[in-house]
Amino acid sequence: MTHPDPPQPPPRANPAHVDMVTVRRDSTAPTGETTVVRLLSLLPAHWACTPRFVGPDRIALRIALDPAVDPRTVRRAVSSALADRALEGWAEEKR
Repeated sequence: MTHPDPPQPPPRANPAHVDMVTVRRDSTAPTGETTVVRLLSLLPAHWACTPRFVGPDRIALRIALDPAVDPRTVRRAVSSALADRALEGWAEEKR
């Protein structure tokens, strides 16, 4: 007698990454090309971060999630990095 396979858990509700978009709010702030380097240097070095778009006034980063890195952790870290004086004039884009 065969038994049916046990029910499988639903697919993960969380995506495998978080896309974070930052925008330049002050035209005297450095452009995105400089700011993306500064932003990445202020995030944890072990995170997998990929710039998806870098323009003069806008940066889109894709940050991979794992068991130790959830969307809330990413948002807190990016928010903290954007509070650094080196990134003055840049802010997270609110959707």
